[in-house]
Amino acid sequence: MRVLRGVSSRLHPLDWLAGGILVCGLLFLATGLLPAGSAGDAMRRIAPLLAFLGTVIVLAELTSQAEVFDVVASGVARVGRGSYARLFVLCVAFASVTTITLNLDTTAVLLTPVMLALAGRVGIAAVPLAMTTVWLANTASLLLPVSNLTNLLAADRVALSPMGLAERMWAPQLASIAVTMGCLWLFYWRRGRRGAERYVPPEVHRPADRVLFRVCAVACAGFLLAILIDAVPLWTASAVAAALAVAAFAVRRRAALRLSLVPWRLLILVPGLFLVVETVNVNGLHELLARAVGTDGGLPGMLRAAGVGGGLANALNNLPVYLAGESAVPVGNHDQLLALLIGTNVGPVITPWASLATLLWFERCHAQGVRVSPGRFMGTGAVLAAGALLASVGALALTGSLTG
Repeated sequence: MRVLRGVSSRLHPLDWLAGGILVCGLLFLATGLLPAGSAGDAMRRIAPLLAFLGTVIVLAELTSQAEVFDVVASGVARVGRGSYARLFVLCVAFASVTTITLNLDTTAVLLTPVMLALAGRVGIAAVPLAMTTVWLANTASLLLPVSNLTNLLAADRVALSPMGLAERMWAPQLASIAVTMGCLWLFYWRRGRRGAERYVPPEVHRPADRVLFRVCAVACAGFLLAILIDAVPLWTASAVAAALAVAAFAVRRRAALRLSLVPWRLLILVPGLFLVVETVNVNGLHELLARAVGTDGGLPGMLRAAGVGGGLANALNNLPVYLAGESAVPVGNHDQLLALLIGTNVGPVITPWASLATLLWFERCHAQGVRVSPGRFMGTGAVLAAGALLASVGALALTGSLTG
């Protein structure tokens, strides 16, 4: 009993949430509310995703310990030359480009430690930099199929090539980033929130173990290159890169290799989320979604689809919600489907579990001791979600009418 009490006292509230959701999903399966066939399909669908999550977190943690992120952070801070306004633009551009060209989960995993290391290097508040990462990991994920797993599904549904999707989504993407910048500056970056007018650029950071630094830097670069050229599946790239980092630490710093590197919370939460959402879907969610989304392909229908997608993504999770919502949108309503995509990509900035990127971000912040007030996170996220959805859907409708 004493051991159990000790373990329970060390558990984070999100650990309890993850375990509770998985237990609910298993109970639904055991009682027959969730058919075994549907559960098996869901698990097969997310198996590669779980492999990616497990290996990429290990890669990020070891890369952080090898001081790769400290070196990158000091470089960004030096380019900013002491100006918060310049640093703000640099961070927004860095996060946006990373999300657009790689994907939002990579931004959450690899860029979050860079931002947090940057805060430590220049002695400024970590929360503004952390919020820049998590918000743009979601709101900058509209432009290309690779930017978000939901984009791949939507592009297949409406038969759009990568350039075709970009041609339809460039305006919503710019609108979303613009609103995000405004909210970031208002809530987190302006002088009253982040301190003095200027900061002191740091000296060049020199890692303690240059061998570990070089190996982990090469592992990360290879991982990013493999994603960019789409040479291998995402989970294969992360697994190979993580294995390279683990091998280097096994030789140079074996004590750093411990079981706590594995993101057990996420590996428990994600299957639970899919089981719960699949249960709800087979027991009436599809019909409810069809009624909520409607059949109007014009601006009102687009706003409804985006609102439903964003709202349910924050209640459940954006990936299973998009999969469920896609079948509720009439086949010919391409703009309405893209509006649903906007809702499930841009909207999940209110609750910690709304997107995998947000969960990954929380994991990185928790690992590095950075705490964000849940009330402030949800309140400011709600303002961003409402503004970004309206602006993005409006831009989609406007450019659609101009090209039509």
